[in-house]
Amino acid sequence: MTQDEDPTEEPGPTLVLHRLKRDQEVTWRTAASRRVRRHCSCTRVKARAALLGFLPILKWLPRYQLRDWILGDVMSGVIVGILLVPQSIAYSLLAGQDPIYGLYTSFFSSIIYAFLGTSRHISVGIFGVLCLLVGQVVDRELAAAGYLSDTVVGGGIIGGGNDTGAALLGAQGNSSLGPACDKSCYAIMVGATVTFTAGVYQVLMGLLQVGFVSVYLSDSLLSGFATGASLTILTSQLKHLLGLRVPRPQGWFTLLKTWYGLLANLASTNVCDLLTSLVCLLVLLPSKELNDRFKARLKAPIPFELFVVVIATLASHFGRFNAEYGSGVAGAIPTGFLPPQLPAWWLVPNVAVDAFSIAVVGFAITVSLSEMFAKKHGYAVDANQEMYAIGFCNILPSFFRCFATSAALTKTLVKESTGCQSQVSGLVTALVLLLVLLLIAPLFYSLQKCVLAVIIVVNLRGALRKFADVPRMWLANRVDACIWLVTMATSALVNTELGLLVGVLVSAFCVLGRTQRAQAVALGRAKDGPLYEELAAYDGLRAPSGVAVLRYQAPVYYANQSLFKRSLYRAVGLDPVKEKACRRKLEKRRKQEREDAAAAKEEEEEAAAATAAATAAAGGVHSVVLDCSAVLFLDTAGVGALKEVRKDYQELGVRVLLARCSAAVLDTLARGGYTPQNKDPEEPVFFTVEDAVRYAQRVANGNGEKCDTYC
Repeated sequence: MTQDEDPTEEPGPTLVLHRLKRDQEVTWRTAASRRVRRHCSCTRVKARAALLGFLPILKWLPRYQLRDWILGDVMSGVIVGILLVPQSIAYSLLAGQDPIYGLYTSFFSSIIYAFLGTSRHISVGIFGVLCLLVGQVVDRELAAAGYLSDTVVGGGIIGGGNDTGAALLGAQGNSSLGPACDKSCYAIMVGATVTFTAGVYQVLMGLLQVGFVSVYLSDSLLSGFATGASLTILTSQLKHLLGLRVPRPQGWFTLLKTWYGLLANLASTNVCDLLTSLVCLLVLLPSKELNDRFKARLKAPIPFELFVVVIATLASHFGRFNAEYGSGVAGAIPTGFLPPQLPAWWLVPNVAVDAFSIAVVGFAITVSLSEMFAKKHGYAVDANQEMYAIGFCNILPSFFRCFATSAALTKTLVKESTGCQSQVSGLVTALVLLLVLLLIAPLFYSLQKCVLAVIIVVNLRGALRKFADVPRMWLANRVDACIWLVTMATSALVNTELGLLVGVLVSAFCVLGRTQRAQAVALGRAKDGPLYEELAAYDGLRAPSGVAVLRYQAPVYYANQSLFKRSLYRAVGLDPVKEKACRRKLEKRRKQEREDAAAAKEEEEEAAAATAAATAAAGGVHSVVLDCSAVLFLDTAGVGALKEVRKDYQELGVRVLLARCSAAVLDTLARGGYTPQNKDPEEPVFFTVEDAVRYAQRVANGNGEKCDTYC
């Protein structure tokens, strides 16, 4: 305050203006420095909030209702853990890894998500689609490194061997290839590296606060992608069901190549594996259906998969299926844990693109399931924190040779239906898996690979049933059905990762296409009613005399500006561009034929008839009112299109008025020069359609009083 200012006096307009100008003199550097100090300052409150935000378990665990929740959490944790044992071993086969690493993956991810996740119900662990993506990368890198041919690298024979002891010995060494690193060791190295890279992507996306990207992956897109990947998974497991030694093809069209390889080698089918697969299918398919049909009556699903695994292992062991009939078995599964190992940094450039698609799929599935169950049970989840959680579920386990994880719908449904109340159930699941890892895992040595393939195939039932829903999807929404079909077909027939990209592009083009198909519709109102609605949608509506009231139900921007003008001209019934061209043509002909009096007289009659026809075609319209309530935004091209419409109609004596514009649209119009600032516009923008219609009728009737109801 200056010396001339009296603190007891009320600030006058001059003083207020002076203060405003002084405040505006603060430079952007000062404002930026203040913002940086405010956000970068560390206080006890901010540190506590950051810690609780990063570790949500510190929020809900102190409020855990032990007496009410513990029984449900323990029951669901034990049941999910029992189901995860055979599935973890089976999906390791799909990912191209040894069985022990599927158990590692489920164990570590259950613990990490319990600490970092915000959902109370989802089960994080192995997921078939991600296992397929990891397995494709592993096979590609094995082929590129020469591990799928009988060659010698570094003194060690590289071939079809699967010696787990050699693999673990090689994995405990450095990240470079050495004499002890065989095919299995290299596969583990690739799987851990791609998992680490995917986790880094997810954490970076969390830091950049891009959790909102999940909304761009629609349900139809994700469902089509999962179904297409399920077809690829089913095809990839047929060789294990038949006991064939067919390498997984690389590149595009893997499904067709796999079928060709299966048919070409069908004569080499292992009868023992085929019979075992048929028996297991005959047991598991009906039992799964029974679990689904009576899930409302059962307190917990019956673990038929575990029973089949135990019985099949005993039969294979005592029947010597591997030695007598050449049936492929799981092999040695060590107990305990290996020391942590860094990823193979030199492999990161090779798997970076694949890891990004794995990161996006894993995050999208996890967030979708989290939000679905959170909405069902009445709580909220944080999409960015979910990104952190699933990212660290990939980064930290990758040091222990695990592969990519995400939430899985089937296990989440089991977890919810058996009384889960919090992620304490995930910790109980981890305890069950720990018991298996420390004591029980070596007992699965004689388990046939065809049994694991049957478990994978049976768990694909839900995704494959989506084919039966295609007619219903087509009737409900043809656009979503097309997105589903294109994504599914591309994922299955061409390439899994390409299917996701094609699905995103098709979804984007469908959204763009909807704005291209929007039309201007004529509006009317009921007698003595102020509201205007679409004439074709309701009976008893009438259009105002001499005024065409229209609504354009889409944004107006560079991609649809031409369509907007054509649609508007068609709805009004008068195309100003064609009308002006017709008038110029008539003027030119009149000028050329004016010397002939008879021709001139005939021309005048023709011109009068044309003008009368144009007036009749326009329905006697003297004003056009455009309801902009459905116009979400405008860009520069959109503002230019509105200017052209107004100018073209003004030349014909037709007034164009806007009504019900949002604040954002009004601001864009002002910046684009459509409505002049700091003075009354000649053609104002109105708050309601009724105000615009009354103004147009008063002006047309010669009453030029000023209107006070415009924006």
